[in-house]
Amino acid sequence: MSAAGQQFPFQARASEHIAGSLAPMLPLTLVGGRSVPALGLLDTGATVNVLPYTVGVDLGFDWDQQSTAVQLSGNLAIAEARAVLVSAVVAGFAPVRLAFAWARVDAVPVILGQINFFLEFDVCFFRARQIFEIRPAQRP
Repeated sequence: MSAAGQQFPFQARASEHIAGSLAPMLPLTLVGGRSVPALGLLDTGATVNVLPYTVGVDLGFDWDQQSTAVQLSGNLAIAEARAVLVSAVVAGFAPVRLAFAWARVDAVPVILGQINFFLEFDVCFFRARQIFEIRPAQRP
């Protein structure tokens, strides 16, 4: 039996409040050394999850202690990044471990991408209705 999904509304990004600026922003709690509430942009075109620098600091990470470098691409190709593991609590679902590229920039939101958010959750976008639904991924 599959777990019930939960629906969320698309939200305005930053200070933009026009319909075209609405995005699938998922409220979640990230847990590292500390717990931090966040809004994550669901980005099916992103290969990896990306964590902005300040959010990583708020979670208790020390940049100099993270030794695994991650090469980002696209708009973030010039940003230095390190691999970190974070527990995430989404809605009423069981916590999951997510791998993030902790970027040394703050000009991006928390990005939830293919590795490994979309491996942990099934997501269905209903853009015309301005909602999306998530549920834990069903394993074969």
